[in-house]
Amino acid sequence: MYLLDTNIILELMLNRGKADDVARLFRSVPAERLFISEFSLYSIGIIFHQRKTPEKYLELIDDLIIKAGVHSARLLPEDMRDLSNNARDFSLDFDDAYQYTASEKYGLTLVSFDADFDRTPNGRKKPDELV
Repeated sequence: MYLLDTNIILELMLNRGKADDVARLFRSVPAERLFISEFSLYSIGIIFHQRKTPEKYLELIDDLIIKAGVHSARLLPEDMRDLSNNARDFSLDFDDAYQYTASEKYGLTLVSFDADFDRTPNGRKKPDELV
């Protein structure tokens, strides 16, 4: 089971350099084994609304969450102490600490292009390592 970092989704949606790796990940890993944090969903929403393309965001929600069945992972207020501790202990910014804490809480492997997670005990996987 895998937690997809925000940059994984954006790589595909914005057709960046590693979009093909992400597309292969989605083809090879069943959607029911994939999670995205609520923080990522909100962050992506902010980006696409700022770009004046909310329809792309709604398409993502419809295709990824509603139709495909990718799960969402949420942290609760009582998880914020763990988030803050992880940020401090591993020198992570808030959004990375959120992803790392969510991956720990739900027992998920974090999938990311962000090397900051390499400082954590659980590390990360890149999409090309899963296919």
